[in-house]
Amino acid sequence: MILNDMHEECGIFGIYNHPNAAQVTYLGLYALQHRGQESSGIAVSDSKTIVQHKGMGLVRQVYGSEETLAKLPGSHAIGHNRYSTTGSSTLINAQPILIKFKAGQIAGAHNGNLTNAAPLKRQMEKDGSIFMSTTDTEVIMHLIAHSRRPTIDAMILESLSLVQGAYSMVFLTPEALYGARDPRGVRPLAIGKIGDTWLLSSETCAFDLVGATFVREVESGEMVRIDASGLTSYKIPLFENVKSRAHCIFEYIYFSRPDSFAFGHNVDKIRRKFGRQLAIQHPVPGADKVIGIPDSATTAALGFAEESGIGFDIGLIRNHYVGRTFIHPLQSARDLYVRIKFNPVKGVIKGKKIVLVDDSIVRGTTLKKLVSLIRTAEPAEIHLRISSPPILCPCFYGIDMPTREELIASSQSVEDIRAYLGADSLGYLSIDSMLSVLKPEERENFCTACFTGKYFTEMMN
Repeated sequence: MILNDMHEECGIFGIYNHPNAAQVTYLGLYALQHRGQESSGIAVSDSKTIVQHKGMGLVRQVYGSEETLAKLPGSHAIGHNRYSTTGSSTLINAQPILIKFKAGQIAGAHNGNLTNAAPLKRQMEKDGSIFMSTTDTEVIMHLIAHSRRPTIDAMILESLSLVQGAYSMVFLTPEALYGARDPRGVRPLAIGKIGDTWLLSSETCAFDLVGATFVREVESGEMVRIDASGLTSYKIPLFENVKSRAHCIFEYIYFSRPDSFAFGHNVDKIRRKFGRQLAIQHPVPGADKVIGIPDSATTAALGFAEESGIGFDIGLIRNHYVGRTFIHPLQSARDLYVRIKFNPVKGVIKGKKIVLVDDSIVRGTTLKKLVSLIRTAEPAEIHLRISSPPILCPCFYGIDMPTREELIASSQSVEDIRAYLGADSLGYLSIDSMLSVLKPEERENFCTACFTGKYFTEMMN
């Protein structure tokens, strides 16, 4: 997938019992930058009071000086990187959200999407609640504040029992760190340790950066409390009778970094197997080179090359200094984005029969421009291979995805898409081939709604 056609909503991080909690959280958020690039925030506790800092932009921009982190003293912290949905890229929606209520202070940060957030919000507004943001996180914070349970643990558990959809969450009180995952385990959340320090993170790659050891994943439907006595596990009361899991398959296809561990597997190994299956299902006889669209499709391209015996090469150079801020009102200027972000290596491509691997196609508009750009390097042929099935439906569980009408595969055949993109051939990985890389007993545990339209919850407006 190129040029951010689809976005993960956010990345979350938490730490308990470290003298430089804010600094470690900063590093953790830096490792999770790919999960959210529009705003970032850190809330820190010194065991008495919680303070926070939030801002718009990348992690390095929000905490651009040592003085910023120095103003966040404490041994416990949570952090959040966010992608906004349309129309809500404002500081008021940056997280964590910090509130003070009858039980004291609590900060919360969320990754996912609550499918019943709207009716819950309407009812609370009817009862007198005032909302400052448009985030699902604030809905949960209001539920906690409204709870009449005797302890904060019970308040959080009761609140989570009232919501439906997908969530991985971290909470911070002056004395404790919490992590929670919805009963279907849609979004990942991992537990790590550095000596006597506990950590929580959307992805294990953040543990590697800060020198932590991966302990385990937070279980589906589990809440953990971490405090001076260690880790305590709770079962979240169910909103409904949930028997199955619905891990997001797109964490393997695109979102998670290949060096992370999620849903019981190393992401790199699963992604590489997707590429191998793609080579089996859609071979390209006589091809000279396999090229992946950097960076998310590189691993699948390596798998394709290994299975097919065709040599892998670097055929596209990506400019890593181009961010999402390159926005211009003129279409002609926006069209330059592909050329600014990618440059074909003519010495690799010229005269060659190329297999170009990408992880997914959303609208197809930017991929069309990229294929056209590669044509300027004079390849003999371009055979496009996609390491996921056609995306037919939008996601309602934490991915900012276009509407069904904007998804090219929802209305166009594979041949129509091939012709539109300007490729010599086009092949998608099938759903069965995609799931075949998992153990038989795991295959029912993954959500494939964006490919099938079979959602596991009712959408509530």
